[in-house]
Amino acid sequence: MAAYLQWRRFVFFDKELVKEPLGNDGAAPGAAPASGPSASKFLCLPPGITVCDSGRGSLVFGDMEGQIWFLPRSLQLTGFQAYKLRVTHLYQLKQHNILASVGEDEEGINPLVKIWNLEKRDGGNPLCTRIFPAIPGAEPTVVSCLTVHENLNFMAIGFTDGSVTLNKGDITRDRHSKTQILHKGNYPVTGLAFRQAGKTTHLFVVTTENVQSYIVSGKDYPRVELDTHGCGLHCSALSDPSQDLQFIVAGDECVYLYQPDERGPCFAFEGHKLIAHWFRGYLVIVSRDRKVSPKSEFTSRDSQSSDKQILNIYDLCNKFIAYSTVFEDVVDVLAEWGSLYVLTRDGRMLFKKNLFEMAINLAKSQHLDSDGLAQIFMQYGDHLYSKGNHDGAVQQYIRTIGKLEPSYVIRKFLDAQRIHNLTAYLQTLHRQSLANADHTTLLLNCYTKLKDSSKLEEFIKTKSESEVHFDVETAIKVLRQAGYYSHALYLAENHAHHEWYLKIQLEDIKNYQEALRYIGKLPFEQAESNMKRYGKILMHHIPEQTTELLKGLCTDYRPSLEGRGDREAPGCRANSEEFIPIFANNPRELKAFLEHMSEVQPDSPQGIYDTLLELRLQNWAHEEEPQVKEKLHAEAISLLKSGRFCDVFDKALVLCQMHDFQDGVLYLYEQGKLFQQIMHYHMQHEQYRQVITVCERHGEQEPSLWEQALSYFARKEEDCKEYVAAVLKHIESKNLMPPLLGTAEDGEGGWVQAADSRARAGALQFYPEGCLVHGLVSSRTPISVVQTLAHNSTATLSVIRDYLVQKLQKQSQQIAQDELRVRRYREETTRIRQEIQELKASPKIFQKTKCSICNSALELPSVHFLCGHSFHQHCFESYSESDADCPTCLPENRKVMDMIRAQEQKRDLHDQFQHQLKCSNDSFSVIADYFGRGVFNKLTLLTDPPTARLTASLEAGLQRDLLIHARRGT
Repeated sequence: MAAYLQWRRFVFFDKELVKEPLGNDGAAPGAAPASGPSASKFLCLPPGITVCDSGRGSLVFGDMEGQIWFLPRSLQLTGFQAYKLRVTHLYQLKQHNILASVGEDEEGINPLVKIWNLEKRDGGNPLCTRIFPAIPGAEPTVVSCLTVHENLNFMAIGFTDGSVTLNKGDITRDRHSKTQILHKGNYPVTGLAFRQAGKTTHLFVVTTENVQSYIVSGKDYPRVELDTHGCGLHCSALSDPSQDLQFIVAGDECVYLYQPDERGPCFAFEGHKLIAHWFRGYLVIVSRDRKVSPKSEFTSRDSQSSDKQILNIYDLCNKFIAYSTVFEDVVDVLAEWGSLYVLTRDGRMLFKKNLFEMAINLAKSQHLDSDGLAQIFMQYGDHLYSKGNHDGAVQQYIRTIGKLEPSYVIRKFLDAQRIHNLTAYLQTLHRQSLANADHTTLLLNCYTKLKDSSKLEEFIKTKSESEVHFDVETAIKVLRQAGYYSHALYLAENHAHHEWYLKIQLEDIKNYQEALRYIGKLPFEQAESNMKRYGKILMHHIPEQTTELLKGLCTDYRPSLEGRGDREAPGCRANSEEFIPIFANNPRELKAFLEHMSEVQPDSPQGIYDTLLELRLQNWAHEEEPQVKEKLHAEAISLLKSGRFCDVFDKALVLCQMHDFQDGVLYLYEQGKLFQQIMHYHMQHEQYRQVITVCERHGEQEPSLWEQALSYFARKEEDCKEYVAAVLKHIESKNLMPPLLGTAEDGEGGWVQAADSRARAGALQFYPEGCLVHGLVSSRTPISVVQTLAHNSTATLSVIRDYLVQKLQKQSQQIAQDELRVRRYREETTRIRQEIQELKASPKIFQKTKCSICNSALELPSVHFLCGHSFHQHCFESYSESDADCPTCLPENRKVMDMIRAQEQKRDLHDQFQHQLKCSNDSFSVIADYFGRGVFNKLTLLTDPPTARLTASLEAGLQRDLLIHARRGT
């Protein structure tokens, strides 16, 4: 907290009464007071002034009669009837000629808000674009304050009951605006202010007891409580950017500054605050000496208006008091036309007058800091500018460089008649290295407008980088746009702006040779990027030289001798595939480039070889000279056999098919193991010998080729007996096709006729004679040899007689072997069943004399098993894993039990069964295997009587015993 009593006091303002003009061409406010009788009359405003504001070149007043008055700089007062009763609040926008007012048209508490467009007229008066009641609800209350955002999308109204309404949308139209209650409280609202930070809009709300902020640009309007101290009416203001747009609240104890999310510094200024106003970096405070409670301030200001009031003007940055004086009955403080106006109760206005020379001298003598001096220089420059002394003004503005925002000065001298003053200011700004790109653009435009080539060359032709006080790229842009190509090239080359150098050479001067030479001396990264950008243009105009540069860039690039590169440094190489689009309209150069890359750099990207193949195929397809065509054919085949297309097989195949390159297509088919396509190709061209060759070469990998070959020859009407015989021989040796139509293998390994349609669909049937018949399980019945050859009118039975005879003989032999095996299994089964029955019904005599483990003579106690093995008790206990299992038979029995359990687990594997059946050459063996697992066993239902379940369990146990004994017997 700073004690203002310690602040230095200066007199930077002069107080004068505003006088009426001498005539239509009289002096304006702020001019020197006139002498003589005619100049002694002071300007008085109409009585009953209740509210005032300023902006857009006028002071605006509202009175108790409902009239709104405008006082322009000429001091010619005009007004109109805005309300029937009174005007209570005014807000003049600074960026739009829009005035918002609050007043009353009828008795009672029913304030109306009216929006006036001062640029449009309605019967001689400003056009009222919108009227709506200020009170949002039915409860009557008094409007205490009003504020409007400069973008015309927000308007806030505060009331004495502690509420705040927010109008969101276009405030000049009812249709696009929405009103809602933003804040409710218990204390009267005394001040409102909008603050814009980027895209976020804050609203400060101050009451007699607290300060808070809202974010109104969103949806939920989040609130931040900033302080528990408030202020009275007219005692809050929003600072300018010099104080970071902070919200100022002037309480009786201190003056507080607030950011939207926190409280900032505070200043202990004594006195009961009546008015707070911000003017050009100064804080203007009107206060009363004696203490008054902030709560009484809201309503008792008029009753105590006879007290003396002190106006203090503070410089918060430099911490000094710029002016201090005493008034009586101050109504408000206004700022317009570069002056500060104080409206008193008697209707008179006083204005300040700057004494700059005295202020500067005093500030220097008091060793005021640079910021304070810059503020005085700025105000002095403004004063001289308003007087028309532009040369003097620019000299004062030059003294503010580094402290004052340059745009403030530049806007004043943008007029073409002030270009010399603007040039002087911008030159100084650049010499102090404080210019940005926009300043450089503006200065160069000034040089070009003045056609001052000497100054221009002096500005851009510096000796070293450290002496450059401007943005080089911006300078290049401006010079290029103005047609100063040589100057722009000088800057681009000397400051390594390669892109701009090449743009000017190629697009403006059209010097392609020089541009290519320049690229050749650039470092690798810049050379690569610029060739990608300008390669097409260069290839169009100088194709041979461009191709040579690309070859070097993609193999072993080193900048040319005149460049800055090191010739001893290792070379770099670019990705050659990325430059292929440059050759879009230059096939001859493209072929030379691709062949060079494939020879010099075998590990070139795949796109190089793909494009080279396509280019060779195009040339081969369009060539008509036989010898040249044969050479191109050999080149294409050689490229295909180079092994570079293994990973892009499909792409190479498509290219060969597109250009009808059949030798390449067949080669790729073979490399891709697409034997069906090879067969189809030879069949289309009726190349019988090649069909047989394909089957012989690839039939082991794809047996169906022989079946397709047989079907193909069978449909040929010409005599193909030789080829049919060769195919049948192989089919018979590999058992690839059934000999007869619609047959299936029976249980004996032969072929029988399926007797039921369900068998053909994959069903299993038990016929009365006990023969299991399997219809072919696949979704379609395989074509038999006989059916296939039936389509050939030239094929006779003699063609397949030897094949059928050999097939039937083999099947007969197989049947005999299977029948012998079945008889042997049946005899073995009968023997095992008898042995099991004897074990169940007859006593077992144990006659072994030696232990089955140690082969020593048996001694009591001993252990005997029904399998015939006997053991010493101590041997049995040492080697047995279970008291119920024979140690000798246990390993074999365990294998059998594991097989049984595995079979039971796989009983429901229907999909696996179907798959094995389709893929197996011996379908009956698959069926027999699943039958042995019990897949087709009848299930025992839980509803069966106990005897039936007992019988089933005994039968299952018998089957397990049978399997164990059978395993042991074998």
